Amino acid sequence: MTDTLVLRLDGRPVGRYVYRSALATDHAPRPYLHPVTTLGGTAVTELMPDDHPHHLGVGVAVPDVEGRNFWGGRTFVRDRGSVALDNHGAQRHQGFPMREPDAFVEDLYWTAGGTRLLHERRTLVARELAGQAWALDFTFALGNTTDAPLSIGSPATNGRPGAAYGGFFWRAPKEKEPPAVFTAHTEGETAVHESTADWVAFAGDGWTLVFAGADEATRRDPWFVRAAEYPGVGSSLAHARRTAIEAGATLTRRIVTVVADGRLDRGQAADLVRQAVRDE
Repeated sequence: MTDTLVLRLDGRPVGRYVYRSALATDHAPRPYLHPVTTLGGTAVTELMPDDHPHHLGVGVAVPDVEGRNFWGGRTFVRDRGSVALDNHGAQRHQGFPMREPDAFVEDLYWTAGGTRLLHERRTLVARELAGQAWALDFTFALGNTTDAPLSIGSPATNGRPGAAYGGFFWRAPKEKEPPAVFTAHTEGETAVHESTADWVAFAGDGWTLVFAGADEATRRDPWFVRAAEYPGVGSSLAHARRTAIEAGATLTRRIVTVVADGRLDRGQAADLVRQAVRDE
């Protein structure tokens, strides 16, 4: 069974959200956005690509919550490498406390082995910006529903340098040439990866995505960036060390993504980020 909704701006569809799907368990079933499009209709997400079949458009994915894999695919184990384990969790849709054409609030449970580990309150808002651009405002709040601390990790914290993925993640379409990657002060995948820039831009063939941390906690998270191997951008919840969520506590992050037609330059990207990031 697949259940979906469509985000719209002035009646124009800009994103399809799949909140229930029949994905295989090795993909760590979870809600996702795909396709997401520019106002001109260009798709800027990819679903289940051959290089990483567990990449699902735009969403929240974490490879290690107390040893449970909510990312999909193999699990990186210290001193063993990437191993296929029967440890996949799932994000289960519970309901929409609020649902409008251009926004929704969703409740989910993160479950593994029949146990609820986290309750998530997810809020998505689509906003028009000046010119041929719009912004996706994506907030997720992960609340520990157990009676003990939960620890979030990544392949990096488990012994694989440079692989601190886990959190918000956007898989962009793979094209003939890798996208250009830049921030306000630097450019190139190597320079931008693991930085804590205020924003990161991806410029592809006729489209640009600009990702910005929209609160203090999110701005402290380093960026996870891939361009040459595959095009993907995310924030790192567990970069140098594991991140704990105490019993009854909540971890919240907010990322705003500018979705634009055309290839933006540094100045244009900065201007749109200023429009898009609004303190609530």
